[in-house]
Amino acid sequence: MTGKSTGRLFWKFFFAFWSAQLLTSAGVGAAVWMLRGDRPAQHWQAPGMGMPAAPGWRGPAELRPGPLPPGLLAERPRPRPRPGARTWLLRPLYLTLLAGGLVSLVFAAALAWYFARPIRSLRQAFDQAANGQLGTRVGPRLAGRRDELADLGRDFDRMAGQLQQLLEGQRRLLHDVSHELRSPLARLQAATDLLAQQPERAAEFIERIERESGRMDRLVGELLTLARLDADIAPRQRERVDLAELVANVAEDAAFEGQQRGCRIVTEGDSGAVLHGDRELLHRALENVVRNALRHSPDGGTVLITSRAGSQPGWLEIRVDDEGSGVPEAELEQIFAPFVRSAGAQSQAGYGLGLAITSRVMRLHGGQASAENRAGGGLSVRLTLPAG
Repeated sequence: MTGKSTGRLFWKFFFAFWSAQLLTSAGVGAAVWMLRGDRPAQHWQAPGMGMPAAPGWRGPAELRPGPLPPGLLAERPRPRPRPGARTWLLRPLYLTLLAGGLVSLVFAAALAWYFARPIRSLRQAFDQAANGQLGTRVGPRLAGRRDELADLGRDFDRMAGQLQQLLEGQRRLLHDVSHELRSPLARLQAATDLLAQQPERAAEFIERIERESGRMDRLVGELLTLARLDADIAPRQRERVDLAELVANVAEDAAFEGQQRGCRIVTEGDSGAVLHGDRELLHRALENVVRNALRHSPDGGTVLITSRAGSQPGWLEIRVDDEGSGVPEAELEQIFAPFVRSAGAQSQAGYGLGLAITSRVMRLHGGQASAENRAGGGLSVRLTLPAG
C-alpha cells in the first residue's frame, strides 16, 4: 500500500509539472503565431535604384525629394496566397508545441523524481523501523539536500536513535532486574532447603530468609518508584519545603548510619531558602545522594552537604561532596541511569537505582542532577531546583 501511494505521488507531481509547462508553452506559441504577419515596406526607394539612398546624400536635382508623381503611393494589390501557405504558417506553431512538450516532459520527470526519491527513502526507513531495525538512518541518503525533506530525514534519524536508546534501556533494565533478583532468590532457596534438612538451626536460617526477603522488598519498591516517576504517576503533594530543614533531616539520618565507620556529615548553607514540591520525594532524592556519598567514602571520611542560592536568580543548589575515589570521566553521564555502577563500586552494596530515582525527582520538580569529579579527589553531585 505504501509503495503504491509513493508511486501515485510521483505521477501526481509528474503530470502537474508537465501540464503546467505544456500549457505555458502552448500559450506562448499561440501568442507568437497570432502576432506574426506580413507588413508592407515602410521605406521609399528612388526610381531606378536598386539600393536606398545613403543618409545625407542629395544627388542630382531630379532625385532630390519633392512632389511625388501621382499614383506612386497607390496601394499595390495583395498577392493571393499560394496553395499550402496556411500550412506553412502553422508549421512554427506545431514545432513550438512539440519542442515545448518534449522539454516539459523531461523537466517534469526530473522534478517529480527529485521530490519522490527522498519520500521513497523515508518510506523504506519507516518500514525497516517498524520491523525492528531501529539502527536505520536516512541522513546519508539525503546528505546532498538542503530543504524540508532533508530536515524530515534528520528528524527521523533523531527519533529512531531515541527509540533505539529507550529499547536498549528497557532490555538492559529487564536483564539487570533479573540478575539482581536471581541472587537473593537463590540464597532464599538455599536457606529454605537447609532449614528443612537441619531444623535445629532454624533461627539462623529464618534470619537469613528475612534478610533476603527484605532485600527483594527494597529492590521491588525502588523499581516501582522508578517506574512511577518515569510514567509521571507518582503521588505528589505540592507544599512549602524549607531547604535548610530538609538538609538537616537527611544529614541527621546519614550521620547515625556513618557512626560505625567513623564518617562525619558536615552541612553548610544559609537558612531561609524555600521551594515548593513534594517533601517526601525531595527527601528521598537527597537521601539517595548522601547515602551514595557515604557508601563510597573511606572510613573516617567526611561528606559535605552545601545548600545555597544558585548561580542564576530564582534557583537553589544542593551540593554533596565526598572523599571517595570518584568516577571515571566516561561514566559521569551514566551514573544517573538505572543499575549503572562505576567500575570501582561493583563490590559496594546497592542496586544502582538511588541516583536514577534522584534524577527523575529533579526533573519532576523542574530541576536537574549532575555530577563531576573533585580536584582533590572524590565525587561532587549537584542538585539544582527552582526556588519559590
